[in-house]
Amino acid sequence: MTNVNLRFNSQVPDPSWKNLYKIGAIASLVAALIFRRNLGVAEIPLFTGIAPPGNVDGWFTLLHGNPLLGLTLLNFFDIVNYALVGIMFLAVFIALRKTNKTYTLVAFTISLFGAITYIVSNSALPMLSLSNQYSAATTETQKSTSIAAGQAVLAMGYNPSALYQSAGFYISLLFVALAGMLMSAIMLQSLIFSKANAYVGLIASALDLIYLIGLVLVPAASVYLLGVSCIATAGLLLMIWHFMIGIKLYQLNRVTQVKEVFTHE
Repeated sequence: MTNVNLRFNSQVPDPSWKNLYKIGAIASLVAALIFRRNLGVAEIPLFTGIAPPGNVDGWFTLLHGNPLLGLTLLNFFDIVNYALVGIMFLAVFIALRKTNKTYTLVAFTISLFGAITYIVSNSALPMLSLSNQYSAATTETQKSTSIAAGQAVLAMGYNPSALYQSAGFYISLLFVALAGMLMSAIMLQSLIFSKANAYVGLIASALDLIYLIGLVLVPAASVYLLGVSCIATAGLLLMIWHFMIGIKLYQLNRVTQVKEVFTHE
């Protein structure tokens, strides 16, 4: 009984972090609502009849005429999503650090690296800037330079017209999946998060990893089917996982507020 009490007391939320738990809860819940990656690429053509352009000229024309649509198709809003997920991981790290400080720090560091990699490699804003330069160009040489730069940006960043994406895109997904799996494994040892929360995170992260491993091992003809099945299921589970984490972080915020009141009395 003494060991159980010591373990419980060591994992009681610290009231000094109540604001972070609240911010993390908000970030998690918002991420749960917008987490479906490639939402724009999948549904915008369905409702508008506008498909992602197949060349740089087409992207420049779209971004100049309808910047919001172009940025959405280039997954600009995933940058916001990764930032929200980073805040969520920070709050979870603080909540779990007493359970296993070393591995939670590793998981948070990995998630941060993944988020930064995606933000840096995202092609939305560079393509918008180049489209403006292309529209303002007065000579064919200037236009050709902008087109060449645009081709390089699409090769290095996310391109919805391509079957295979850039290394940065997959590296970010890999590190965020590894961070999610590690955090979920630590949740199994924690008295703060439920087993259901841990298992949902483990399965979702595992599906992301299966997709990434499949890109190397599965023939090219089967990659699309593998990606649709794994990413769709993982996306749904990640929405649920983020929602569950958001609820738990909100509860931690409430618990720490009550604890703070009793501490001051």
